[in-house]
Amino acid sequence: MRAMILAAGLGKRMQPLTANTPKPLLKVGGQTLIEHQIERLKAGGVTGVVINHFYLGGMIEEHLRDGSRLGIEISYSREPIRLETAGGIIKALPKLKDDSFIVVNADLWTDFDYSALEPLDGNDRLAHLVLVKNAEHNPDGDFYLDEQGGVHEDSEARDERLTFSGISVMHKNLFENMPIQPRSVVPLLQEAMPQNKVSGEIYEGTWIDVGTPERLQEVNVQLEGPVNPPQELVS
Repeated sequence: MRAMILAAGLGKRMQPLTANTPKPLLKVGGQTLIEHQIERLKAGGVTGVVINHFYLGGMIEEHLRDGSRLGIEISYSREPIRLETAGGIIKALPKLKDDSFIVVNADLWTDFDYSALEPLDGNDRLAHLVLVKNAEHNPDGDFYLDEQGGVHEDSEARDERLTFSGISVMHKNLFENMPIQPRSVVPLLQEAMPQNKVSGEIYEGTWIDVGTPERLQEVNVQLEGPVNPPQELVS
């Protein structure tokens, strides 16, 4: 499978570090967040990556180029306006080529094994979500995982809800006949859940949503390395 890395956010919560640098190029332990993600994907057997971008996206392209330095094929989906998650995926579908593909947020720090993810048939399943235990910044969680591995939005199971990690496999049929326009993927998942077309799994390894300067510092402390100034990028 190919993979799409969602990198079109504005990084507002990461200010002031993102004033002149897109969040995916902030460093953890001397490595940019997006390079960490690409290396994990490559280790999991992914051969091609599509990256969408909007805010300071030219810096991402200049830094990663065609991916040859990292040993992986990289292409880009440039967004003239922010298309949000679903809109960004819809625009990138021709570049993704495969019927199903991995989708991952650019600002994650995780040791998840992407080789464990499998393609979807597009009929019985339209999406597969990796869920994690709720972090302090999302105490109520997002979705409920039933005993059959189905993901649902069950308000009565509040104490059993888990957080969507930002790692998933999606099938192009989830976006069938939808125009390229700003749209979140969450309502599409919510529509597919009552039809039992969204499956999931729980991941208990390392996973941090690096969305704020404090969480960036937290990861760096775990790696016993200082936070490098965002302007010091390795070319």
